[in-house]
Formats: sequence, structure tokens, C-alpha cells
Amino acid sequence: MTVHNGHGGSGGHGGARAAGFPEGQVRARARHGTREVFPPADAYGREMFGAAAVVDDLDQARLVPPVFMPQRLEKLIDLGREPGHDDVDLATVIGGFASPVPVFLSAFGSTRLGSTELGVAASVQAGRLGIPMVIGENVVPVHGYRAAGSPVLTRIDAYLSTVADGVGGVVVQQSIEDADSEVWNLVYSSPASAPLLESGRLAFELKIGQGAKPGLGGMTVLDPAESTRLAGRFAIHDVFGDDHTLRCATPGTFTEEIVRQQVRFMRNNFPRARIWVKLHPGRDVAEAAVTAWQAGADAVTVDGAEGGTGWAPLALLDHVGLPLAECLRRIGRPEGCLLVTGRMWEGGRVVRGLALGATAAGLGRAALLAVSEDPESGLERLVDSLALETRLLISALGKYRPDTLTADDLWWPGAAHGAVGERVGSVL
Repeated sequence: MTVHNGHGGSGGHGGARAAGFPEGQVRARARHGTREVFPPADAYGREMFGAAAVVDDLDQARLVPPVFMPQRLEKLIDLGREPGHDDVDLATVIGGFASPVPVFLSAFGSTRLGSTELGVAASVQAGRLGIPMVIGENVVPVHGYRAAGSPVLTRIDAYLSTVADGVGGVVVQQSIEDADSEVWNLVYSSPASAPLLESGRLAFELKIGQGAKPGLGGMTVLDPAESTRLAGRFAIHDVFGDDHTLRCATPGTFTEEIVRQQVRFMRNNFPRARIWVKLHPGRDVAEAAVTAWQAGADAVTVDGAEGGTGWAPLALLDHVGLPLAECLRRIGRPEGCLLVTGRMWEGGRVVRGLALGATAAGLGRAALLAVSEDPESGLERLVDSLALETRLLISALGKYRPDTLTADDLWWPGAAHGAVGERVGSVL
């Protein structure tokens, strides 16, 4: 399991033993019941939770430079000298927003970690970097919009205080509870958003799902005061057997027609905003992505089962949803801007995602850890190191822009000799 709960000892009741069976976890459930379905409640607000730290297919794929490099020759002729890794141009367009690197700041949701000073610090540094920033769902229903210290307005202001003209952008998610609070309407009409609208750097993201808990809505742990305050807005459940309660948001109901109509509604009602759609790693992720693109979405984000910064049941974290590599295989060559998230923190995983069709990768847990380590410059240093790795790797492949990467640049262990992946069926 992702988290080995320490709620009690192994005990020795009745002398029963079960070698090779998860005896300790069964005994913990027998003692504590439903609270064992989740990570320890007292870890909420201090730890981030995602899938177990195992090596997945995307990490196992190797980048394979060819011997013959015609694109390097083209670059040599263009420069009049031998090219180096510093000649790789990482600038790209992410969902309609110019960015100096193929990276954006993922949503943190309404969790305690992402809604406090760490979220503001990340916003300031994302602005200095010039990368797009996503503000997560359920922030307004939980923390308010115009209240003092409102995370939405505070983070927008922090981002605008540092971002340069012509780069970056802010993306505001909306879920079912957000729609009840009219989050998009509030942001679209707010004077705080005027600079973003005037410069074409505001987007709205329809959140259909997330990698940490596909098919479920957002979850957080509440203390008694928070539980009383939010009881009329969310479902509140007593699962921990103490003062903590579980807040559950609804995931929403979607069909192809509902997604098409929702994207069209967004385009009609918010014509000056870009439209993004976020998908969980469902088995029909390819059909869902195509539906969103064809309806007019500027970007589709796929959150692999490896993703997550917030709170989720252990069974969801460890056993539900497709790995990101399989999502990318199923989507194949994307019809529009495809963004990926899920354990992104270093250049190798980002470049492999780009080779499988993604335009950019989102930083979630890695970003929060970075600003936790250094609120002043931690995220900037993280992105700088990632950018250097990305340049080195793309240059090693004999290429000089992210959009020139293809599945031919990857080799999958266990694949038939010469094959580069089920997704394209080509050979090296």
C-alpha cells in the first residue's frame, strides 16, 4: 500500500497467524474500522498522497538517440557551427499561453497545503518563470472568494505581481460545487482578472476527474469547526472515529454529449477565456480527449494514476486508473494540445511524455515540495534543473525543439525486436 498505517500494534489475539497475508492491515481494520481506508487523518495538511513510488512503463522506456541525425545537420548549417544542448529551444505554447519551457504549475485543489502560503509562494515563482498556473477546484466553496486571504484572488495577485508581459497565464478549475458558487462568473467579471483578460492569459478548466481518485470528487479532512461551516455545501462523513471528518465533493456526471455541450457553453459564455479540460485516467480517455478537442477545447490535461497532491482512499491511490504511459498509448497522436501530469519532477519523464505526444507536463507534488524547501526560489531552481535536463536529452536525440520528438525516440523493454510501441507500430 502507499501508506502503512501505524494506528496500532500487530496484537496476538487468539494466537491466530496468517503467514504471507497482510495480517497487520487486517488487524488494524478490525480495531479501527473505516478510518483504515484512508491515510492517517493527522497526516492531512502535512503530507501529500499519490500512487506508490513504483517504476511505471513511462519510467522504464529508454530514450534512444539514432546514429544518423539529419536534424542536427540542419541545425549545424543554420548556426554555422556544431550545435550544443544550449541551442535547444524549449519555448512552446501551452493551451494558448506562451511559455519558455514545456512545464506548467498544476492545481493543488482546496487542500490545506496548497491553499496556504505555499500556494502563494508557488504562484509568485511561477509568475517569475513565466509558466502557466492552474488554480484548483473547490477553493471558493471551501475558502470563499471575497473573504480576507481568499486563495483565488491572492494567488492571481501574486502571479500578476511577477509575471512578465507576453508569457504565462492563469487557469481556474471548476467542479460541481464550484459551479454552484459561480466561480467562473466571479473570476471572469472580477477587476483582479482584468489584466489577464486584456492580455489573453485567462483560461477556465472543466475538471472531469483526477489521477489520485478517478471517478470520485475532491476529498479533504476537516476539524470540527470546518465540518460545521461546510456541512451545507459538501457531504460530511464520520469515518475516522475521532474529531476529524471527511469532506467529499461530488465528481459530476459526464457523457460525450454533456462534455460537448459544456465546452460549447464555456466558449459561448466566456469568449475571452481559453478552455481547458482535465481528465482522469479512464479506460476511454482517448474518446474523451477527442470529444473535448472537437468541441473546441484549447487543451486537454490527462492526469495519470501516478498523480495526486491531495487526500484519497488508499485503494484508489494504489489500484484504480490507467498509468500515464497507457493513457498516452491509447490517445496516440493527439488532435490538439495534450498536457500530462503524474509524478513529473525531472527531465527524463517529461521528455518521454513529450515524445508520446504531450505538449507540456504539469508539476504538482514536486512544486509544493520545492516551495516548501525554499519559499523564495525553490520552484525556480527545480524548473531550471528540469529545463537543463530536458535540453540535454533533446539534444542527445539530435533534435532542438520539443515538438520534434516522436515515439521513435523511445524503446520499451519487453517489446518485440525493433518495435517502438504498440501506439504507432513503427520500427527503428
